Amino acid sequence: MNLPFIADPWFYVVTAPAVLLLGVSKSGFGVGFGSLVVPIMALTVTVPQAAAILMPVLLLTDIMGLAALRKEFDRKLVTFLLPFGILGSVVGALSFKALEVQWVSGIVGAVTLIFLAQRLLFPPKADALPPPRWVGALLTTVSGFTSFVAHAGAPPINAYVIPLKLKPVVFAASMSVFFFFINLFKWVPYAWLGLLTPQNMVTSLVFLPLVPVGVWVGVRLARRIKPDLFYKLVYAGMFLTGCKLMWDALH
Repeated sequence: MNLPFIADPWFYVVTAPAVLLLGVSKSGFGVGFGSLVVPIMALTVTVPQAAAILMPVLLLTDIMGLAALRKEFDRKLVTFLLPFGILGSVVGALSFKALEVQWVSGIVGAVTLIFLAQRLLFPPKADALPPPRWVGALLTTVSGFTSFVAHAGAPPINAYVIPLKLKPVVFAASMSVFFFFINLFKWVPYAWLGLLTPQNMVTSLVFLPLVPVGVWVGVRLARRIKPDLFYKLVYAGMFLTGCKLMWDALH
């Protein structure tokens, strides 16, 4: 007999803190940590099921983050990024059933760690020019692809946006707006792929009350934290994400 929700108690022990972390990350503070959520949930369920369960949670976190930060985002930047993010999501949808998820994890993890190594070993000069737009287009397309497959879109796009040296609240707001539209786009392909089952959606409802807590904490921190500390924490989140994704790929 199929229950209308997942019955494994260990799943809830693992997923509850992951959803709190997602709320904090989706509000803009600690961007990068949010990509850990699906790998954490994958300790107890498959990656596609974890991604599907998160869809309503993502919708609520996106709406709350957007409501809190909508006046702060960089309109020109988001307008440039969105078409490439959607393109990547389309590629992810069309290739989803043929993908080996662990290889996607490995690609995202490798890109993340290479970017971090480059930033730490060869720190940019104060007068360094921002990355060229073609790099932004490529990384944002990869971000849309990895976001569709495993909700791990933050590391690739961070590799382009972080060097732009935005204020923390503008960075947070721009990423919130970008991923709101990317995640909204994913609903139809997820339904087409048969991932939005009643069990997954009912299970997701259990975690919705945790979302406001995580978003509230994240928004408060993003508005008050100093830029240097903010980006150090972003780097820390990306490092942990890269390591976890590489571990998943190799095991």
